[in-house]
Amino acid sequence: MKFSILIAHYNHSVFFRDCYKSLLNQDYKNWEVIILDDASQFDEKAAVKELIKGDSRFKYFENSENSGVGITKSKLIELSEGDICCFLDPDDAILPSALQTAYDVFAKQNDVVLTYSKFVSCDENLKPLHVFKSAMQVQNDDELFFNYPIQIAHLVCFRKKTYELTEKINSSLKISEDQDLYLKLYEKGKVKFIDDANYLYRTHQKGISQNDNKKISYQYWGKVIFDAMKRRNLSKINGKKIPDFYDKPKEIFDLLNYQNSVSHRILKKLKILLQKL
Repeated sequence: MKFSILIAHYNHSVFFRDCYKSLLNQDYKNWEVIILDDASQFDEKAAVKELIKGDSRFKYFENSENSGVGITKSKLIELSEGDICCFLDPDDAILPSALQTAYDVFAKQNDVVLTYSKFVSCDENLKPLHVFKSAMQVQNDDELFFNYPIQIAHLVCFRKKTYELTEKINSSLKISEDQDLYLKLYEKGKVKFIDDANYLYRTHQKGISQNDNKKISYQYWGKVIFDAMKRRNLSKINGKKIPDFYDKPKEIFDLLNYQNSVSHRILKKLKILLQKL
């Protein structure tokens, strides 16, 4: 079983060395790395190519112009040759056990199409700050699951053959393309939580999800959830009508507020417990 680690790179070569080292240190050895540069500056591209040169496991490609994360990640999956794909940001890193623990699940559970784990929030120097402890196994086969609040997060690995059965990533998305991917895969099979903090998530000023883009992320995330509702042929959520057309994200998230209630969370935990039995 071959893993394809997919890296969308844009002017992050100063951090990429840590990412690169973490890949070389993986316990599981059957992998390739696909890097697609989204029109970075010349010296940024040169630094990445210099670091990986001579290692055939690393395959480097470039977009002819800056295309955005949706298009870039869609292309990365198309370029991959592995059985299992996982995205890794060039400014982050993974622990040595990350690929092996995912392999152990996929090899034993054929109905699992996606795995995810805990991540460790780190400072700019990749020094651990805290673990995202609230991550847990989600309920499978739930048409009202929209990853809200977020549970499926780094490190996410998925079967490429299952991805090919979906509508694939919405390449027009500039943010929340990962949520779009997770929900589409969730609809095709089981997802499995790996109780291991094996992804090092670096926080810094240039991070895509950590700057002013947060102001519009709700707009994109709401659209992703709305599309999932329509894809699942839902007309109502908790007795409330789903809009015919997407306008404001608040309309969508208001439909899901009941999922944050204590009673709903208790019921959900009971269902997940039964799911495990």
